Amino acid sequence: MTFSAYIKNKLLPIILHIFCMLVLFFFLHATGYPDNYSVLVLSCWMLITAAFFSADYCGRRKYFSEISKLLKETDKRYLLGELMPKSLKLEDRLYKEMIRLAGKSVIERIRKAEQEKKEYREFIESWVHEIKAPITGVSLICENNKSELTKRIWLENRKTENYVDMALYYARAGEVYKDYMIRETDLSETVSSVLSGNKYELIQSGVQVTVDCGHAVYTDGKWIAFILNQLVLNSVKYKNGDKEQLCIRTEEQERSVRLVVEDDGIGIKKEELPRIFEKGFTGSNGRMTQRATGMGLYLCKSLCKKLGIGITALSKEGEGTRIILEFPVGDYYARE
Repeated sequence: MTFSAYIKNKLLPIILHIFCMLVLFFFLHATGYPDNYSVLVLSCWMLITAAFFSADYCGRRKYFSEISKLLKETDKRYLLGELMPKSLKLEDRLYKEMIRLAGKSVIERIRKAEQEKKEYREFIESWVHEIKAPITGVSLICENNKSELTKRIWLENRKTENYVDMALYYARAGEVYKDYMIRETDLSETVSSVLSGNKYELIQSGVQVTVDCGHAVYTDGKWIAFILNQLVLNSVKYKNGDKEQLCIRTEEQERSVRLVVEDDGIGIKKEELPRIFEKGFTGSNGRMTQRATGMGLYLCKSLCKKLGIGITALSKEGEGTRIILEFPVGDYYARE
């Protein structure tokens, strides 16, 4: 609180004091009271009034400074009503009580929203597990009755399974810590399992895959498999022509291991590249194919952030895309 702001706030009582002083001076003068005595009385009044407003200003400034400090130091500002310092002023106590009640209402709404979110997430997870059974059943039927028709059905069923997985991982993205296990993961095995699950898409699309993964990292293999699956499907979806080369390799750095997924597909426009990890962003390529949801790379980015993995994208329109996953390597790993 500045002094000028305080004076503006107290302008009405100050004007009232000045008006009363003038009235008293003219009254004393009209009654024959000596002017020098009148000036002395008014001077005492002015000093007392100035001292009162000065003390009040210092008190109010200290009070609001404490509140400002609380706002800066706490990350739960809706608890301000509980943390505000005590004050003898009635309006301060009333404001504190109103803010406390407002904060209480906010907390209740937050708890209600969190409960609804939890129930919705649990429903999605339950639904995904239930829908997995018929999806798996369709896959088994197609495997046991191989034909051109069942192969096409398997491919469409595989797409359905991928979208279902996206729904599940999106529901769990906010609480990754409840569903992951960090352990030594052979990236070569993870890549092989992902490619095996997408073998028909790769064959049908004419995508030739080269794998050179000779490193193991400490991470959650299931979540990494989901991320890799999204990257592989993107390479298939945005291929350039009838044939495409997809290279998946690892590179050892001084303090990290990089997993590089590189293709020679249609690439990404320069102006769109910084936005590809945004939620719901499809870009011109996605709008052209009309099959993009804008959620795949967003989920990859979110999960990488939760797992402490770096993810970057390099691309040039018409020349392909390179996605790099960077796994940090600690001292415990380096000594092994």
